[in-house]
Amino acid sequence: MPAARAGAVAGPPTIAVMSTYTRRRLTDAPFLAAATGATPSRRPVWFMRQAGRSLPEYRELRAGIGMLESCFDPELVCEITMQPIRRHGVDAAILFSDIVVPLKAAGVDLDIVPGVGPVVASPVRTLDDVRKLPRLRPEEVGAVTEGVRLLTDALGQTPLIGFAGAPFTLASYLVEGGPSKNHERTKAMMYADPATWHELLGVLTDITIVFLQSQLAAGVDAVQLFDSWAGALSLADYRRFVLPHSERVFAEVADAGVPRIHFGVGTGELLGAMGEAGADVVGVDWRVPLTDAVRRVGPGKALQGNLDPAVLFAGSAAVEAEARRIAAEADEAIVLGASGHIFNLGHGVLPDTDPGVLTALVELVHEL
Repeated sequence: MPAARAGAVAGPPTIAVMSTYTRRRLTDAPFLAAATGATPSRRPVWFMRQAGRSLPEYRELRAGIGMLESCFDPELVCEITMQPIRRHGVDAAILFSDIVVPLKAAGVDLDIVPGVGPVVASPVRTLDDVRKLPRLRPEEVGAVTEGVRLLTDALGQTPLIGFAGAPFTLASYLVEGGPSKNHERTKAMMYADPATWHELLGVLTDITIVFLQSQLAAGVDAVQLFDSWAGALSLADYRRFVLPHSERVFAEVADAGVPRIHFGVGTGELLGAMGEAGADVVGVDWRVPLTDAVRRVGPGKALQGNLDPAVLFAGSAAVEAEARRIAAEADEAIVLGASGHIFNLGHGVLPDTDPGVLTALVELVHEL
């Protein structure tokens, strides 16, 4: 495990790492090849939020069922995760879940409010609040791991990506009480009470590790850590307040031997530091060309991205032109030292996206 950086306060002792993982044998998986520095048989592509509101079959299936309720139903998790595999033919499935699922499973009183997002009943603002936070036990996410087991049977040769929210992003919801544009309470705790901040991040790091290790033990073929709100931070603040905890997450799942992906939105200025956290693949949003991203991240890591999701509304000619541009940038990035490229969006599929456009994009990427 990396040494703690200056200013970090150790969190609770990390749970024992699960040392035995059962992996499927995937003989031709372009996604895994690109993520691990091998030569894929075709350019792999998958989409963040590919299983979700853009699919009519998803909306029909979810009618009248709450988001969190869906995330704790193994059969629904399996079916929703499979929908974009059947429709689009993407090269990887990502587990249908939500970044607050491990908090809910541990016993944090929260809900996902339609049109708002995660809302926490009792925000975490003091050291006493932090010390009252529950810890996560693997059995509390048994519904999620059962969904993973169903998926590994259903997916055949398609890899399954597990995921978790990064400690900083989870902390921002807990401290703010819900989504925030400015993260003023979160930053206030960071600056005014760094000891409490690092203790909070230590607890959330432990929760994240348990959640990812549980998915790995159930059979996921890769994991992605989403730091959705890290782009709100300066580079100096990211290094001081966030990076040590993200490093610990990646270190504690390293022995599973699967690709580890790190992604954040608006994190162009943080890409170098995010590349240091320990992931094998760094996701890049649409604001930074891949040729610039490889210089910031450094050689030896694969890049993932980075079509602007809004381009999917601009018509087939624009989509094709942008996809070809990104593929050309990715090829140049590999010459500059990136170990591979996984085509993706620079963030998630927008709800009103035409599913047919996504299917056509997958076909195009596979031809490039």
